[in-house]
Amino acid sequence: MEINNSPSSKIWKRFKKNKMAFGGLLFILTMSLMGILGYLITPDKSPMANTMHLQLSNKKPGRTFDFLIVSRKSNVEKVNFLELMLHGQEPGFKSVPITAYREVADKVYVREYIGDDEQAEESVFSKLPNQQYQQTFWLGTDTYGRDMLSRLILGIRVSLSVGLMAVLISLFIGVCLGALAGYFGGKTDALISWFMNVIWSLPSLLLVIAISFALGKGFWQIFIAVGLSTWVDVSRLVRGQVMALKEVEFVEASKALGFSTSRTIIRHILPNIAGPILVVASANFASAILLETGLSFLGFGAQPPMPSWGSMIKEHYGYIIMDAAYLALLPGLAIMLTVYAFNLLAIGLRDAFDVKSQNISV
Repeated sequence: MEINNSPSSKIWKRFKKNKMAFGGLLFILTMSLMGILGYLITPDKSPMANTMHLQLSNKKPGRTFDFLIVSRKSNVEKVNFLELMLHGQEPGFKSVPITAYREVADKVYVREYIGDDEQAEESVFSKLPNQQYQQTFWLGTDTYGRDMLSRLILGIRVSLSVGLMAVLISLFIGVCLGALAGYFGGKTDALISWFMNVIWSLPSLLLVIAISFALGKGFWQIFIAVGLSTWVDVSRLVRGQVMALKEVEFVEASKALGFSTSRTIIRHILPNIAGPILVVASANFASAILLETGLSFLGFGAQPPMPSWGSMIKEHYGYIIMDAAYLALLPGLAIMLTVYAFNLLAIGLRDAFDVKSQNISV
C-alpha cells in the first residue's frame, strides 16, 4: 500500500490531530451547508423569512399554533428549485392564527388568536380547500411574529458571504501591496509601509463606518467596506515573508533564468507562504463577521427586512432584561460560536503549517 507523504498530506494529518480545530472546521462546513440550502430547510419560505403575524409577537420556543387560510393569491408564480433555494417562494395565501374552528355549510366560523389570556369574537370566512394547517415555531417568534429559526438560518448567508467576500478583497489588496513592498524594498517599501501604518492606526469599526458613509447603506457595500479595512494584517505578513524569501537560492535562480518579476513572485514566492496567509485569512474571516454584525447593529449593514444576526440583536436587545431574552441571545450565540469556530480553525492551521515562529496573531 502506497503511503502519501506529500507536504499537503502531512499538513492535513497534523490538522486532524487538533480535535478542537477539526471540530471548528466541521461546524463551519455545517453552517455553510445550511446557508447554501437556505429556504429549502427554513420553515418560513417567504423571501427574507418575512411572514408576519403580529398576534404571535415574542412567543416562546416550541409553541404550536393553528392557522386558517382566509384568501388565496391567484397571481403568485411557482418558482423552480434553484430560485426557491436562493430567493424563497412568495406565499400564495394569507392566513391568520386561530383558537377555535367550525364549519357551517360553505362558511367557516373561527376565533382568531389575539393572546393567551384573551378570546376574540367569532369571525366568518368563506370555506376553501385545505384551509387549516398547523405550524410549530421551534425557536419562537420575534417582535413582529416572524419565525426566529428561519431568520437565524438565513442570517448565516449574510455573515458567511460578507466574511468570504471581505477576505477575498483583503487577500487581493494585502498580497499585492505586501509582495511589492517586500520584493522591491527601498522607496516602494517605505511608501507602502507608511500607507499600511496609516490604515493600521485607524480603529477598524470607525474605518468601516466611514467607508459605509461614502458607499451608502446596503448589503453589497458591506463587502467592500469590511474588505478595505482588514487587508493590513495580510499585507504586513506578506511583506515580511517576501523579504525573508527573496534572497534564497530558488528566487535567485529564477532571476538568473530571466523570469519576470511577476512570475517570480506568483509562481515561486507566494506558494511558499500560503500557510501563513491561510492562517491570517481564517482570523480575518472571524473579524469580518464581527465587523458586519457591528455594522448591522448600528444600522449601516444589511437593511430590513434582510435577516442579519446584528440587526436581530438590535431589534431585541431590550428584551434581555425581560422574559424574552432568547430573542437577542440566539443570534448572539450564533455569532459567538461562528467566530469561535473560525478562531479555532486559524489556530489549527497555524499549528498544522508550523508557523508559530512567524509571529502570527490569531
